[in-house]
Amino acid sequence: MKYTLKELISAGNELLRHAGVENAGYDAEALLRFETGHDRQQVFLNRDFPVDEALARRYYALVFRRSAGEPLQYITGEQYFMGHRFAVDPSVLIPRPETEILAEKAIDYVKTYTGAENGIPVVLDLCTGSGALAISIAKACPRTRVIASDISEDALDTARRNAFDLGADCNTEFILSDLFESIDMEFDLIVTNPPYVRTGELPGLQREIREHEPLSALDGGEDGLKYYRLIAAGTKDHLRKGGCLIAEIGMDQARSVSDIFRAAGFAQIEVFQDFAGRSRIIKII
Repeated sequence: MKYTLKELISAGNELLRHAGVENAGYDAEALLRFETGHDRQQVFLNRDFPVDEALARRYYALVFRRSAGEPLQYITGEQYFMGHRFAVDPSVLIPRPETEILAEKAIDYVKTYTGAENGIPVVLDLCTGSGALAISIAKACPRTRVIASDISEDALDTARRNAFDLGADCNTEFILSDLFESIDMEFDLIVTNPPYVRTGELPGLQREIREHEPLSALDGGEDGLKYYRLIAAGTKDHLRKGGCLIAEIGMDQARSVSDIFRAAGFAQIEVFQDFAGRSRIIKII
């Protein structure tokens, strides 16, 4: 059966919609753009162009993967974050839009910070994953030394590739470390988006997350606060005087995380909201 591009997208949309995929229309078109290499304008201009059976078969293979719950970003191998294209794969979490708020707060802090030795701030990104935070900071603040750590060597391989592809490898370093375990220096800024989902809530996550993204990067223990306690305990020994820590938190964790850091000796705490007005970022001095 012969299809035009428009008809192929429509068929893909129907399959995805019946499979319960959110934003089925967008994903159907995105998969076609990925397979053909066309941008949105090219797809529109060629919408009545007939496609051959080989292309249709390849496209349906992608649609079936998405119908089975595989995230669009893992199929296409990319996710945009802070305007940059990041490679993503099942070794790393897919960067979320709300984490851009954390990146923006970190970049603003670095750009206005005056207490760095030799005028070059040193930043640590704990639990770096794809490197989205570390690399975005390194790109926006080139006169900054950024160190990114993760417990997963596979994740670090992905982050290193992203740093190279985005031209941030000259001021970004990568360390295999379980939080602060292999880190023996102090920083002007520590940023982190640690696991914070309660263990009991993992089975209720969307199937795309539950079945495909690394659960070790999501599981924050019984109350979701395990890693904040560990980070708070290690921050005092790794934060320079005058420096700060900025972290992403779960939408109902602002008070609990604040209490954890107050108990660790931090008095200045500020909480920021996401686009929906939910408390998602915490800044600690």
